[in-house]
Amino acid sequence: MISHRQAWRQIDLLAKRHGLTPSGLARRAGLDATTFNPSKRISKDGRERWPTLESVAKAAAAVNEKLDEVFGTPEVSYSQSPSGSARIPLIGFAEAGAGGYFDNDGAPTGSDWDEITIPALLPEGCFALEVSGDSMLPLYRDHDILIASHAEQIRRGDRVVVRTLEGEAMAKVLHRETADRYELHSFNPDHAPRIVPKEEVASIARILWVSQ
Repeated sequence: MISHRQAWRQIDLLAKRHGLTPSGLARRAGLDATTFNPSKRISKDGRERWPTLESVAKAAAAVNEKLDEVFGTPEVSYSQSPSGSARIPLIGFAEAGAGGYFDNDGAPTGSDWDEITIPALLPEGCFALEVSGDSMLPLYRDHDILIASHAEQIRRGDRVVVRTLEGEAMAKVLHRETADRYELHSFNPDHAPRIVPKEEVASIARILWVSQ
Protein backbone atom coordinates (compact mmCIF):
# COMPACT_ATOMS: atom_id res chain seq x y z
CA MET A 1 0.00 0.00 0.00
CA ILE A 2 1.28 3.48 -0.81
CA SER A 3 2.40 5.43 2.25
CA HIS A 4 1.00 8.73 3.47
CA ARG A 5 4.23 10.54 2.57
CA GLN A 6 4.36 8.99 -0.90
CA ALA A 7 0.76 9.91 -1.65
CA TRP A 8 1.31 13.59 -0.93
CA ARG A 9 4.68 13.54 -2.69
CA GLN A 10 3.04 12.32 -5.88
CA ILE A 11 0.46 15.12 -5.72
CA ASP A 12 3.27 17.66 -5.31
CA LEU A 13 5.05 16.15 -8.32
CA LEU A 14 1.82 16.23 -10.35
CA ALA A 15 1.45 19.94 -9.66
CA LYS A 16 5.12 20.64 -10.40
CA ARG A 17 4.98 18.83 -13.77
CA HIS A 18 2.35 21.28 -14.91
CA GLY A 19 3.92 24.40 -13.47
CA LEU A 20 1.43 24.63 -10.61
CA THR A 21 1.51 24.88 -6.85
CA PRO A 22 -0.62 22.42 -4.85
CA SER A 23 -3.15 25.25 -4.41
CA GLY A 24 -3.11 25.98 -8.14
CA LEU A 25 -3.69 22.32 -8.93
CA ALA A 26 -6.66 22.20 -6.55
CA ARG A 27 -8.21 25.31 -8.13
CA ARG A 28 -7.76 23.95 -11.64
CA ALA A 29 -9.56 20.77 -10.54
CA GLY A 30 -12.48 22.82 -9.22
CA LEU A 31 -11.63 22.03 -5.59
CA ASP A 32 -11.14 24.26 -2.58
CA ALA A 33 -7.75 25.95 -2.96
CA THR A 34 -6.53 24.47 0.34
CA THR A 35 -7.37 20.84 -0.52
CA PHE A 36 -3.75 19.84 -1.19
CA ASN A 37 -2.02 22.35 1.11
CA PRO A 38 0.62 20.97 3.52
CA SER A 39 -1.45 22.26 6.43
CA LYS A 40 -4.22 19.79 5.50
CA ARG A 41 -1.95 16.74 5.56
CA ILE A 42 -1.79 16.35 9.34
CA SER A 43 -4.78 16.96 11.58
CA LYS A 44 -4.62 19.18 14.64
CA ASP A 45 -4.35 16.12 16.87
CA GLY A 46 -1.40 14.78 14.88
CA ARG A 47 -3.20 12.16 12.79
CA GLU A 48 -2.33 11.67 9.14
CA ARG A 49 -4.95 12.97 6.71
CA TRP A 50 -5.05 11.32 3.29
CA PRO A 51 -6.08 12.88 -0.02
CA THR A 52 -9.36 11.39 -1.20
CA LEU A 53 -9.52 9.39 -4.41
CA GLU A 54 -12.19 11.76 -5.67
CA SER A 55 -9.97 14.83 -5.25
CA VAL A 56 -6.93 13.14 -6.79
CA ALA A 57 -8.95 11.84 -9.74
CA LYS A 58 -10.27 15.36 -10.40
CA ALA A 59 -6.76 16.79 -10.19
CA ALA A 60 -5.40 14.20 -12.62
CA ALA A 61 -8.23 14.81 -15.07
CA ALA A 62 -7.73 18.57 -14.86
CA VAL A 63 -4.19 18.24 -16.21
CA ASN A 64 -4.99 15.37 -18.61
CA GLU A 65 -3.20 12.63 -16.71
CA LYS A 66 -4.55 9.24 -15.73
CA LEU A 67 -4.82 8.24 -12.09
CA ASP A 68 -2.74 5.09 -12.53
CA GLU A 69 -0.03 7.15 -14.25
CA VAL A 70 0.07 9.68 -11.43
CA PHE A 71 0.67 6.94 -8.84
CA GLY A 72 2.52 4.46 -11.01
CA THR A 73 5.98 6.07 -11.07
CA PRO A 74 9.02 4.13 -9.77
CA GLU A 75 9.21 6.39 -6.72
CA VAL A 76 6.01 4.83 -5.40
CA SER A 77 5.99 1.21 -4.26
CA TYR A 78 2.85 -0.89 -3.97
CA SER A 79 2.54 -3.97 -1.82
CA GLN A 80 -0.70 -5.04 -3.49
CA SER A 81 0.26 -5.30 -7.15
CA PRO A 82 2.65 -3.74 -9.66
CA SER A 83 -0.25 -2.15 -11.53
CA GLY A 84 -1.02 0.09 -8.56
CA SER A 85 -4.31 -1.56 -7.62
CA ALA A 86 -5.60 -3.03 -4.39
CA ARG A 87 -8.38 -5.40 -3.39
CA ILE A 88 -10.72 -4.39 -0.60
CA PRO A 89 -13.76 -6.12 0.95
CA LEU A 90 -17.23 -5.45 -0.51
CA ILE A 91 -20.76 -6.20 0.70
CA GLY A 92 -24.21 -4.90 -0.08
CA PHE A 93 -25.37 -1.88 1.90
CA ALA A 94 -28.37 -3.80 3.22
CA GLU A 95 -26.02 -6.36 4.81
CA ALA A 96 -23.77 -3.82 6.51
CA GLY A 97 -25.97 -3.49 9.57
CA ALA A 98 -26.05 -7.23 10.22
CA GLY A 99 -23.71 -8.88 12.69
CA GLY A 100 -20.51 -10.66 11.72
CA TYR A 101 -19.18 -8.24 9.11
CA PHE A 102 -17.31 -5.77 11.35
CA ASP A 103 -15.22 -6.07 14.49
CA ASN A 104 -15.65 -3.92 17.60
CA ASP A 105 -13.49 -1.17 16.09
CA GLY A 106 -15.55 -0.98 12.88
CA ALA A 107 -13.02 -2.78 10.66
CA PRO A 108 -14.28 -5.40 8.17
CA THR A 109 -13.98 -8.96 9.45
CA GLY A 110 -15.16 -12.47 8.62
CA SER A 111 -15.04 -14.49 5.40
CA ASP A 112 -18.40 -13.57 3.83
CA TRP A 113 -17.21 -10.43 2.03
CA ASP A 114 -16.73 -10.20 -1.72
CA GLU A 115 -13.85 -8.11 -3.09
CA ILE A 116 -13.43 -5.17 -5.44
CA THR A 117 -10.26 -3.98 -7.20
CA ILE A 118 -9.50 -0.25 -6.99
CA PRO A 119 -6.49 2.10 -7.24
CA ALA A 120 -4.20 1.63 -4.24
CA LEU A 121 -4.31 5.23 -2.96
CA LEU A 122 -6.22 4.33 0.18
CA PRO A 123 -5.44 4.13 3.89
CA GLU A 124 -5.71 0.87 5.77
CA GLY A 125 -9.06 -0.44 6.97
CA CYS A 126 -11.14 0.53 3.94
CA PHE A 127 -14.24 -1.35 2.84
CA ALA A 128 -16.78 -1.01 0.05
CA LEU A 129 -20.58 -0.99 0.18
CA GLU A 130 -22.85 -1.42 -2.82
CA VAL A 131 -25.93 0.82 -2.84
CA SER A 132 -29.26 -0.85 -3.50
CA GLY A 133 -32.46 1.01 -4.27
CA ASP A 134 -33.11 4.74 -4.52
CA SER A 135 -33.05 5.77 -0.85
CA MET A 136 -29.83 7.78 -1.34
CA LEU A 137 -30.91 9.73 -4.39
CA PRO A 138 -30.06 12.21 -5.79
CA LEU A 139 -26.41 11.73 -4.72
CA TYR A 140 -25.98 7.96 -4.86
CA ARG A 141 -27.81 5.60 -7.19
CA ASP A 142 -28.60 1.90 -7.29
CA HIS A 143 -25.37 -0.18 -7.69
CA ASP A 144 -23.01 2.71 -6.89
CA ILE A 145 -20.01 1.55 -4.83
CA LEU A 146 -19.11 3.60 -1.74
CA ILE A 147 -15.61 3.20 -0.30
CA ALA A 148 -15.24 4.18 3.34
CA SER A 149 -12.73 3.93 6.17
CA HIS A 150 -13.42 3.73 9.89
CA ALA A 151 -9.85 4.90 10.57
CA GLU A 152 -10.30 8.35 8.99
CA GLN A 153 -10.99 11.34 11.22
CA ILE A 154 -14.46 12.72 10.58
CA ARG A 155 -15.39 16.39 10.39
CA ARG A 156 -18.55 18.41 10.01
CA GLY A 157 -19.79 18.16 6.44
CA ASP A 158 -18.22 14.76 5.76
CA ARG A 159 -20.28 12.03 4.10
CA VAL A 160 -20.28 9.07 6.45
CA VAL A 161 -21.54 5.52 6.86
CA VAL A 162 -23.10 5.00 10.29
CA ARG A 163 -23.84 1.58 11.76
CA THR A 164 -26.06 1.34 14.82
CA LEU A 165 -26.08 -1.31 17.51
CA GLU A 166 -29.61 -2.22 16.42
CA GLY A 167 -28.35 -3.35 13.02
CA GLU A 168 -29.10 -0.32 10.84
CA ALA A 169 -26.60 1.03 8.30
CA MET A 170 -27.05 4.45 6.73
CA ALA A 171 -25.11 6.90 4.58
CA LYS A 172 -25.55 10.50 5.72
CA VAL A 173 -23.87 13.87 5.99
CA LEU A 174 -22.39 14.63 9.40
CA HIS A 175 -23.95 17.99 10.14
CA ARG A 176 -22.92 18.29 13.78
CA GLU A 177 -21.20 16.25 16.47
CA THR A 178 -21.48 16.88 20.20
CA ALA A 179 -20.10 14.99 23.18
CA ASP A 180 -23.01 12.56 23.19
CA ARG A 181 -24.70 12.53 19.77
CA TYR A 182 -24.44 12.88 16.00
CA GLU A 183 -26.76 15.06 13.94
CA LEU A 184 -27.04 13.45 10.51
CA HIS A 185 -28.59 14.98 7.41
CA SER A 186 -29.93 13.02 4.46
CA PHE A 187 -28.75 13.54 0.88
CA ASN A 188 -32.39 14.03 -0.04
CA PRO A 189 -33.55 17.35 1.50
CA ASP A 190 -37.09 15.98 1.75
CA HIS A 191 -35.97 13.65 4.53
CA ALA A 192 -35.72 14.95 8.07
CA PRO A 193 -32.37 14.98 9.93
CA ARG A 194 -31.55 12.12 12.30
CA ILE A 195 -30.25 12.60 15.81
CA VAL A 196 -28.37 9.48 16.91
CA PRO A 197 -26.94 9.14 20.45
CA LYS A 198 -23.32 8.01 20.37
CA GLU A 199 -24.13 5.19 22.77
CA GLU A 200 -26.29 3.68 19.99
CA VAL A 201 -23.58 3.84 17.31
CA ALA A 202 -21.52 0.74 16.58
CA SER A 203 -19.18 2.54 14.16
CA ILE A 204 -18.92 5.56 11.90
CA ALA A 205 -16.77 5.63 8.76
CA ARG A 206 -15.88 8.46 6.42
CA ILE A 207 -16.82 8.00 2.75
CA LEU A 208 -13.66 8.53 0.71
CA TRP A 209 -14.76 7.75 -2.81
CA VAL A 210 -17.72 6.59 -4.89
CA SER A 211 -17.66 4.60 -8.11
CA GLN A 212 -20.62 5.59 -10.30
